[in-house]
Formats: sequence, structure tokens, C-alpha cells
Amino acid sequence: MPHINRSRIMRMNAAVIALLALLVLYSPTVYASTPVAEFPSQPIITVGGDRDYPPYEFLDEKGQPAGYNVDLTKAIAEVMGIKVEFRFGAWSDMRHALINGSVDVLQGISYSGDRTRTLTFSPPHTIINHAIFARKETPPVSTIEELRGREIIVFRDGIMHDHLKSLGLEANLVMTETPDDALRLLAAGSHDYAVLAMLPGMYIIREHKLSNLIPVAKSISSQKYCYAVKKGNEELLARFNEGMAILKKTGQYQEIYDRWLGVLGPPKVAWEKVVWFGAMVLGPLLLILVGTVIWSRTLQKRVAQRTEELALEVVERKRALDELKLHQDKLIQADKMASLGILVAGVAHEINNPNGLILLNMPILREVYQDAEEVLEARYESKGDFTLGGLPYSRMRNEVPHLLEEMQDGANRIKRIVEELKDFARQDTSAKVETVDFNAAVQTAVRLVDSSIRASTNRFETHYSPSLQPILGNAQKIEQVVVNLILNACQALPNMECGISLTN
Repeated sequence: MPHINRSRIMRMNAAVIALLALLVLYSPTVYASTPVAEFPSQPIITVGGDRDYPPYEFLDEKGQPAGYNVDLTKAIAEVMGIKVEFRFGAWSDMRHALINGSVDVLQGISYSGDRTRTLTFSPPHTIINHAIFARKETPPVSTIEELRGREIIVFRDGIMHDHLKSLGLEANLVMTETPDDALRLLAAGSHDYAVLAMLPGMYIIREHKLSNLIPVAKSISSQKYCYAVKKGNEELLARFNEGMAILKKTGQYQEIYDRWLGVLGPPKVAWEKVVWFGAMVLGPLLLILVGTVIWSRTLQKRVAQRTEELALEVVERKRALDELKLHQDKLIQADKMASLGILVAGVAHEINNPNGLILLNMPILREVYQDAEEVLEARYESKGDFTLGGLPYSRMRNEVPHLLEEMQDGANRIKRIVEELKDFARQDTSAKVETVDFNAAVQTAVRLVDSSIRASTNRFETHYSPSLQPILGNAQKIEQVVVNLILNACQALPNMECGISLTN
């Protein structure tokens, strides 16, 4: 009897263990079936859009939101895990809905500084170009300024409505609720021009076959097209900005852009037609090409024979021309050198006259300032700082003596350069030999070609030997040799970073 009871207890324990195992095994299914509604639900974001602004946003034939902006918003909502619902209507109504809070975000609105007073904008997701549309018989215009005095159709509260008002054209504006209404009105012969976005305008013209309308000015204004929220709702806008960044990284943005904003591109040509037209055109051209090649080969052989005959004649003529040119160059150079002295003397005279006046007047100006300095200092000490030459006297009292000194040094430098240039260009038929300070002759040559040096290199170095004794020679010819050497070195430098070093 005890043995039977023990077995029954063991079987009962096994049954309990099995039941517990089943409960543990199936317990996740119970929790998974808990309705989502028991947890806090995510708020739905209301996105506003224009009911008639194709291909950006519009209501399709079934009355459903469609277009580039709609697909972009849906993709952002998917990657960011947010819920959105679309509310479409007249553009003016949607702008007011955003301000009064019945719409959370506008998915397509042009940026303007005036609108930033009440709205916060995202970075632009595209750029919209605006155009002037007209009937074909209407005189064309190319700028907004030419619209003054004309009747201009715009859709209410659009960016071009705001822009034209800011330019003082409000009295000329005719309002419609949609771009579609604007172009239909213009096509019917009413008013003069319509101003709206280029892509929606061309889309509407194509869809409604408004064949008497054309864009007469295709890019009068480019506007940034963005998402926007009411000021204070920047956190929501940040989520849309993050979603846009993800779409651009994954390539989804480009797919949406190409799908909607490429609709007005040229139609694709079938490859079969390309091949057929290519065969029709290229076949005859190929035959002509083959005939041309055969004829060309024959001509080439004849030309090669004649070329060999002419080559010898050309070589002889070239040799004669080279010799003639060499003699001509020598004569021209001799004539240039002969007239250089006359030219330099005349120029030096014209420079020395006004420079002499500067050198003569500078000591007088220095004395005038020294005499006036007492009076200026007295006024400065009694009445404080004052303006002298447009600058504070407290600054000019130290600058004026320095300026006078610089002017004196500059005039002396002009005089020295002119004298050295006259000496360099002066004809010396006697080639007189005299005692020459070699360092001084080299320094004179360096000063004469200073501008060429600065234009050729940033690294020009000179090293003059202090122990070099005077030599017998002709200073003018030494200067000419040094000038030629420096100019040749400047011309040989490949760039400004390469340097020239001159050592005596």
C-alpha cells in the first residue's frame, strides 16, 4: 500500500511539472497578444500641402495627396518612425492653418526673411526657379521691372505674390487661388502675364494643352523650397531634418527627386529607332568614307614624293633665312642701343625736373612743420586731441616726421636710379679703362633690374666681398655683363620659390 501511494505521488509531481513547463512555454504569446492600445499611442503629425501645385504636391484623380513633397514626407515618416496625415487645400488656407495650429508642418514653402518672423524653416530640399509666362502674341519681357504698368496674374500668398508686393507692384496684381487658375486665365486672353514657378507652370501647360502659352523669361527668381513649422515647434522640424539627412545618405531622396522633378525632361528614344536611323545615316557615310580613304592613300603617295623634293629646297631656304634674320637682328639691336641713350636722356630729364622740385621743397616742408609743431602742441595740451589731415593729431605728431623722411628718401632714390640709368645707356665709344669699384658696379646693375628680379623670384641673395680691391676696367661694360647674367637667370627660373644667389 505505501508503495502504491508513492508511485501515485510521483505521477502527480510529473504532471504538475509538465503543466508548469507548458505555462512557461506559452506565456510570451499571452503578452504579445496584449493590444497596442494599452500603451501610450504616438501622436499623429498633420502635414499641410497645396491641393494644386504639381508636380510638387497636388490631389490626384482619386482625390489623394500625390507629388514630390508627399513621397518625400512619407519616406521621412517611415525612416523616423512617425505617423503623419495630410491635409490639402488652397495655399492661402494652408499658410493660415500652420499659424493657427491646425496644421503642424508645411512640407513645401519657399524661404523668405519676412516669413521667418512667424515660421522656422528647414534646410532647402530643392530650389524652385520662377518664370514669366505669356501668350505667344504678347510682347516678350526678360525682367520683373518690365512688368510695371502691366496686369500680372499670381496665385494668392505665394512667394512671388510676396516678392512682387515688396517691389511695389501690388496695384498690378490679379489674384488666383492656384497656379492652374492663373494659367487658364492667361490662356483665355485675360490680363498680360503670369508669374509662377517654372516647373509647375510647364507641367500645367503640358497636362491641359495650353499651347498658346510660353515662358518668356525662364529664371527671374530662384527660391529655397523647405519644410516649415510655426516658431516654437523646432523639435518637430529637427526630426524632419534628421529624416531628410538619412534619405540623402541612402539614395532615397535622389530617387524621389528623379521620379517627380524629371517629368518634363525630353522623352527617351527607343534603341530600335536609334539603330535604324543610325544605319540609314551611317551606311552611306561609311561608303563615302571607304572611297575617301582609298583616294587619300593615292594622294599620300604622290604628296610624299613631292614632299621629299621640297624638303631639300626648304632646308636650303631656311638656312638662308636664318642667316638673313641673324644679320637683321644684329642691325635692329644696334639701332635700339643707338637710340636708347637719346630716349633715356629725354625720359631722365622729364623725371628729374619734378623730382628736383620735390628735393628742393622737402627741406622747406620739414622746417614749416617744425615751426608749426609748437603751435600744434600748445593746442593739443590746452584743448586735447583734434583732427589733422583727417586723422587724430595724437597719431599724426609721430607720423608726419616719418612721412617727410620717407618722401625725402624716395626722391633721392629716384634721382639715383635715373642717374644710373643714364650712365648705363650712355654710349661709350672709347671703351676707356679706369679704376672701377667692382662691388659698386654690381650693385648698380642689381638696382637697374630690381623690378625683373621681384617679378621672377622671392629669394634673391647678394654677397659682396668687403676686401675686394678696385680693378682696372670699364664700369659700363661690367654693368652690362651683370645685367645680362641676372636677366638670363630670371628667365630660367621655373617658379617664384626658386632663388638666385649673386656672390663677388
